[in-house]
Amino acid sequence: MKKSKRTDNGDVILLKHTLAERLRAEIVKGVLRPGEKIVEGVWGRTLSVSQSSIREAINILAKDGFVTKALGRNARVVSLSAEDVKQIYQMRGVLEGLAARLAAQRGCNTSKLDQALMKMRRSSQRDDVAVLLDANLAFHLELCGLSENAYLIECAYRLLLPFFAFVRIRAIASGQSASLWAKDFGAYQRIIELVRECEDEIVEQYIKKVMARIAATAYDSWEKKPSILKG
Repeated sequence: MKKSKRTDNGDVILLKHTLAERLRAEIVKGVLRPGEKIVEGVWGRTLSVSQSSIREAINILAKDGFVTKALGRNARVVSLSAEDVKQIYQMRGVLEGLAARLAAQRGCNTSKLDQALMKMRRSSQRDDVAVLLDANLAFHLELCGLSENAYLIECAYRLLLPFFAFVRIRAIASGQSASLWAKDFGAYQRIIELVRECEDEIVEQYIKKVMARIAATAYDSWEKKPSILKG
C-alpha cells in the first residue's frame, strides 16, 4: 500500500487516514464485529504496512468513536449492550433537553438544525443510511452546540460519537432501511419549532419524552429490516 497519494490540488492524504478509512469499512461491513480486538500486527501484515501506521489509524477511529482503547491493551470495536443504550438515551434526554432549553432561552438561529433535518429527509428518500446517520449526528451536535455551554458540548461529543458509530455499524452491517428513522422526523421538526419559539421548558420536557420513547425499541430495531416505509 502506498504511503500517501495526492489530490488534484496537490494536498497530501496521509497513510493513516487511508488506513483509517479501510478499517472503518471493515467495521461497517461486519468483518470486524462490535467488541472484537483490532490487533495491530495482524492488520499491519494484512495491509502491508507497519504496526505504527495501524496504530495511528486506530487513534483516528478512536476519536470518531468507532473503537475504544485502554492503556496497554488492544483497541476494540465499539460495543454497547441493550442496557448501555437504555442508559445513554436517559443521559441524552437530560443533556439534549438542557441544551434545547438553553438554546430556546437565547432565541438562537436554528438554520443548521433545519439543514440537518432536510439532509435526513433526502437521504431517507434515497435509502442512504450512512448519510442519514451523519446528518442525524450533526443535528444533535448542533443542538448541543447552540447551548453555548462548553461542558455540555464536551459531554455531548464524548457520548454521541461512539453511540452513533455503534448504531451505524449495526444498521449498515444488517442492511437496515433508512425508513426506520423517517418516523421521527416530525419530532425533530417539533424540536426546531419549540426552540425557535423560545419555549424553553416545553422543549426540554418534549426531548426527554422523545428519548424515552425511542429508547424502548431502539436497540432491537437497528437490526430489523422494515418492509413498509413509515412516515
